[in-house]
Amino acid sequence: MDLIHCVVSYTAQHAAVGNTKVMIYMSSKAIRAGCSLRITDCGIWSSTTHCCRQDSCGMVCAAMTWFLVLYAEFVVNFVMLLPAKNFWYSLLNGATFNSLAVLALASHMRTMLTDPGAVPKGNATKEYMESLQLKPGEVIYKCPKCCSIKPERAHHCSICKRCIRKMDHHCPWVNNCVGEKNQRFFVLFTMYIAMISAHALGLSGMHFFSCVKVQWNECSEFSPGVSVLLLIFLCLEAILFLTFTAVMFGTQIHSICNDETEIERLKNEKPTWERHVRWDGMKAVFGGPPSLLWCNPFTGLRLRRVLLLTHGRRGGSEFAV
Repeated sequence: MDLIHCVVSYTAQHAAVGNTKVMIYMSSKAIRAGCSLRITDCGIWSSTTHCCRQDSCGMVCAAMTWFLVLYAEFVVNFVMLLPAKNFWYSLLNGATFNSLAVLALASHMRTMLTDPGAVPKGNATKEYMESLQLKPGEVIYKCPKCCSIKPERAHHCSICKRCIRKMDHHCPWVNNCVGEKNQRFFVLFTMYIAMISAHALGLSGMHFFSCVKVQWNECSEFSPGVSVLLLIFLCLEAILFLTFTAVMFGTQIHSICNDETEIERLKNEKPTWERHVRWDGMKAVFGGPPSLLWCNPFTGLRLRRVLLLTHGRRGGSEFAV
């Protein structure tokens, strides 16, 4: 992220129509970055442009996430559960694993398609600053990259090419930033991936243990060599993702409870805002008092909005589904 910024001080004493003065204080880095002295030049960008997330690495990682989850579904269902002789064992574990997988993929889609809190591009115009009705001496910040007025706790993402409110980090696995509006879905995504990874590890261990006692041909419809290779790869995948997502889940919960993003923690920024700690922070991110709805990635989902998004007919900076 390029943290170079312009400080725009608006003097309300001269806020009469046609006599607005905008004083811009620019650091040498901002001047070298080409931050325009003419605020009206920012109007060349449309404020209704979506976040630019056509990142090849992000798209590959997002596709890999779906592939690996579907691979785990295939191995668990067709290699371990369906050939099992115990009907209730297969039914209960199959229902649990597939439900968690659906919730994980739904959380992934919500994180990927929800606007993380993007600031409209090019809103640093004279007309917009007049509408803010700033007090004398009040200071606001302008991003030279996307030419927008940066709200408090917003940071510029060099991949999305936008300023994101309360930006935590850019995650290539969801091909999106994790910010103010989609952090909840990202937390659910890491939680459900960790849960299905742990479940897959447990099922794999039980399957190996049961197949050692009998002939491998009786444990699966696949040949012993193919079954072992599929299970080994599943175990490696589960260990890797369990470790990664469990650590990320714990980090996110810690950040939410302390009302501090990862960027703010790394930069050691002192809070100038009113902090929501512990349960207040959780309520601010997940919405409302603690309930089972916190674990539901489908909350607020509207089919009509999804269809509009799919057909590209919905404009505006908010493109959450």
